[in-house]
Amino acid sequence: MSPLSHRNTEKETNVTYPNNTPGIDELINLPAGEIAQLPVELLAAMQQEIDAAARQMKAVTARFNAALEIRYATRAAEARRTCGKDTGTVRIGDGDYTVIADLPKRVDWDQDLLAEMVERIRTAGGDPSQYVDIAFKVPERKYAAWPDVIRLDFEPARTVGHGRPSFQLEPARDP
Repeated sequence: MSPLSHRNTEKETNVTYPNNTPGIDELINLPAGEIAQLPVELLAAMQQEIDAAARQMKAVTARFNAALEIRYATRAAEARRTCGKDTGTVRIGDGDYTVIADLPKRVDWDQDLLAEMVERIRTAGGDPSQYVDIAFKVPERKYAAWPDVIRLDFEPARTVGHGRPSFQLEPARDP
């Protein structure tokens, strides 16, 4: 029986779903067009259940990863030391399994200091692009606040696309 079967939504709308109501485990095999034809109340209930399952899976994944870290972090650190490195991937054995332990390197750069270095290279007659990648970004909030004359100058450099659409189903509020 589906997890949504014979169950009312959280707002107690007294809508009962038939035995053949698909559960979240069954959604993976249903065509999107078929799901789209389900009643909106069922879609809303499914969305709530999916969101709850996603939160639960995120928590379970975090707990499981913490357990793996407790079990293998010390051995992985020792293996990295043996290899003479602080970060990266090492392989360690555990019974019939090989544990691939990765500790990625994360480097942050002080943007103000980098800008000073780029300017020094330019001033000395050098080409900073030989040493650093330079990118310009304009936050949309700043762009919207610019005077029209400045915005018009920048318009040719601006391309507007779109992200992936999302939809959230909520019960309608009474007026």
